[in-house]
Amino acid sequence: MEKVKNWRVDTIVISDLEVRFRVGVPDEERREPQRLLLTVEMQSDFSTAIKTDSIAAAVDYFAVSQALLKFGAGKEWRLIEKLAGDVAEMILAEFGPALVMVEVKKFVIPQAQFVAVRLTRGRV
Repeated sequence: MEKVKNWRVDTIVISDLEVRFRVGVPDEERREPQRLLLTVEMQSDFSTAIKTDSIAAAVDYFAVSQALLKFGAGKEWRLIEKLAGDVAEMILAEFGPALVMVEVKKFVIPQAQFVAVRLTRGRV
């Protein structure tokens, strides 16, 4: 009889991190940084971190949040889709989760609470 492997989905969530980035299609919208909220979900196997209780075996969410807060320095984007994709690429490259979901909330339509883009990317 074949041994059944344990199935895991281990996720770290940084929810609604407030950042100020230059983003918008019109030039005047990118003139000043605007308030955005970033939510990031990172999936990784936590079993070693659970066994060792070591930050070295985990995705360091504090380090991720600090990198996100600095991510917009000297940059600008026209589309929040591009911003979300760039954030996902950075997190995958620098912090190594198996999968990352990035949501960017923007507050530009007065009649709406927010507009958001959400994407999920993984390592191959």
